[in-house]
Amino acid sequence: MSDDMNTILGPGMFVRYPNRPEWGLGQVQSNISGKITVNFEHAGKVVLDGRHVALIMEFPD
Repeated sequence: MSDDMNTILGPGMFVRYPNRPEWGLGQVQSNISGKITVNFEHAGKVVLDGRHVALIMEFPD
């Protein structure tokens, strides 16, 4: 389940992981070779494989 949208994610952007809504809002820390590190408000720092995870961009006020 590759998600090409993940390639545009960069540090400081906000995302949600739809398979884990309980993790809450996350802020991208890095995106290196498809490994996306996100700091989620309820799960802490998580490293995700962008080839297998479809993150949803958020634009908080």
